[in-house]
Amino acid sequence: MIYSFKGFIPVVDKTAFIHPQAAVTGNVTIGKNVYIGPGAALRGDWGAIIIEDGCNVQENCTIHMFPGTTVLLKEAAHIGHGAVIHGATIGRNCLVGMNSVIMDEVLLGDECIVGALSFIKAAEQYPERCLIAGNPAKKIKEVSDEMIAWKTRGTQLYQSLPGDMLQYWQPCEPLRQPDSNRPAQEVLYETWHQLSEQVR
Repeated sequence: MIYSFKGFIPVVDKTAFIHPQAAVTGNVTIGKNVYIGPGAALRGDWGAIIIEDGCNVQENCTIHMFPGTTVLLKEAAHIGHGAVIHGATIGRNCLVGMNSVIMDEVLLGDECIVGALSFIKAAEQYPERCLIAGNPAKKIKEVSDEMIAWKTRGTQLYQSLPGDMLQYWQPCEPLRQPDSNRPAQEVLYETWHQLSEQVR
């Protein structure tokens, strides 16, 4: 659902897909080919949220801030299931792993990868292409060309998902028994193994 707050109405590009079970409130700007999954909460009440083109914010993520702060997800940022972004800037083509917490005034440089379940403390800054993990998080090593190619391919899947959702997604009643005409999943999407092999 989309909600206004104190005169701020979210701005959402027509190519983005916002699941109706997500909550997008107030001073939020969402760019082209962005996917916002069910259960995500983007609350632009005390500050602004800017989601640039090609980003995805997956199921049950939370994006918020302290008063007067702007949260920025730069182009092609990939925010995994259940992550929390609070008052941070996420660089271009970054990946934030599932259930990670990124605190206030954190700055991730472009093409960083944050491991699942990581906690990045307030005001920490990382240059581009850092692999970051742990609680508290720290830089583990540099992100290789192969790692960023794998990440980019996964994000491209999410960049095509809004168009698929806008074209094919609709509420329905469940089937009561299997449908013999239902296509195999592999017909719809290449397997992740096949996609991974393409970037090696």
